Amino acid sequence: MSGFSGQRNLRACMICSIVQAQSKFQREGCPNCEAILGLQNNLDAIQECTSQVFEGLITLGDPARSWVAKWQRLQNYQPGVYAVKVVGSLPDEVLTALEDAGINYIPRDGSAAEDDM
Repeated sequence: MSGFSGQRNLRACMICSIVQAQSKFQREGCPNCEAILGLQNNLDAIQECTSQVFEGLITLGDPARSWVAKWQRLQNYQPGVYAVKVVGSLPDEVLTALEDAGINYIPRDGSAAEDDM
């Protein structure tokens, strides 16, 4: 995996948990959340909406058919490498934008119990 050679530059999206190099977030944005987050060419948004603190990695080739993707709530996302847990808090304006878009945000840090979902 040549894209993961410099692990200290890896970040995970706090919404979908995809893991990419910071430079890829800056160059291409998030393949799942770009419409809401606007990470492409926006270093401030990358710092606020992605995290360097995450646990575990899952590689998904076909999220729509994967039981692991279903278990991690990733089945509607693009193929890629995802974190199991992402530590961090989204800014209030992003939470408001998610709510306004009708998206039920569930933190990926394990703070939300299954009963809350």
